[in-house]
Amino acid sequence: MPHELPPDPSPILDLIEAFRTSKIMFAAIGLGVFDRLEKAPATVEALARDLGMNRDALERLLNACAGLGLLARTDSNYVNTPAAAAYLCRQSPRRLTGYINYSNTILWELWAHLEDAVREGTHRWKQAFGQEGPIFSALFRTEEDKREFLLGMHGFGLISSPVVVAAFDLSRFRRLVDLGGATGHLAVAACLHYPSLRAAVFDLPGVVPMAREQVQASTVAGRVEVLAGDFFQDPLPEADLYALGRIVHDWSEDKIAALLRKIHERLPPGGAVLVAEKLLTDDKTGPRWAVLQSVNMLLCTEGKERTVAEYTALLQAAGFRHIEARRTNSPLDVVLAVKDGK
Repeated sequence: MPHELPPDPSPILDLIEAFRTSKIMFAAIGLGVFDRLEKAPATVEALARDLGMNRDALERLLNACAGLGLLARTDSNYVNTPAAAAYLCRQSPRRLTGYINYSNTILWELWAHLEDAVREGTHRWKQAFGQEGPIFSALFRTEEDKREFLLGMHGFGLISSPVVVAAFDLSRFRRLVDLGGATGHLAVAACLHYPSLRAAVFDLPGVVPMAREQVQASTVAGRVEVLAGDFFQDPLPEADLYALGRIVHDWSEDKIAALLRKIHERLPPGGAVLVAEKLLTDDKTGPRWAVLQSVNMLLCTEGKERTVAEYTALLQAAGFRHIEARRTNSPLDVVLAVKDGK
């Protein structure tokens, strides 16, 4: 009888070391490796001296970063790869460092309590940090915390927003209001893509200065307003198209249902809402980004990722009748729901 080969252990072995690869990147950012190398390539001796690190330990970290494609070796010097220069350096306009540091200092602690989150079905803010939340008060404990987190999300937005606004033909709409629009990346991307569109970013007062800074730096600043408000509590600005980018997955069904009804009531006939989230497959086992993010939502918010059918049900309950979804190759997919015309 032929000997039966065991199953391929690679998926298990890869997962055993997965957290190590994340932590290597987190630590290298926190220790200032990429920022120092962006000034000039350097040897391990020079880096250890400049950063105040143990030479042997730092060399191990640098070599691991090189093995992960974050650094390259040229003779005895280390140098940032193009991806590291774009996304892992604090001086880059496309940096993701704010979100990466948030992952290291906050999400890392929350994920340590995943077993309890699954047992109880609630986020872990109190267990990890001694507070109930809400999430954004924890994120914005200092002005620097707030700025870095928002710029990290801005980096994500620069990747996804141009794809989101092009997923459907939105040229018939005249005014877009991005609810919870943060730094305005989606509003700017929409105005760049649609020359006749005007837009507004509507977010909490504490976010407004950052939004104005980023909008003013764009070439469409004259067509993008920045307005302060709470979309749960305050009247919504006038629009024939509202956007909810990475908003719906933060909240419970009850809160989202109320917000969607509020949007539907405020829209004129033929107006629409654009929902940008990563869509789960119908059986909820993929794609990888979405299933991992849904667990992340369990740990740090009231919400979750959803399927097209689940978004359709929420939107129909709010009064929308014409609903279509598009999957993209970016971090976000798109659902467009249109209010009945006259």
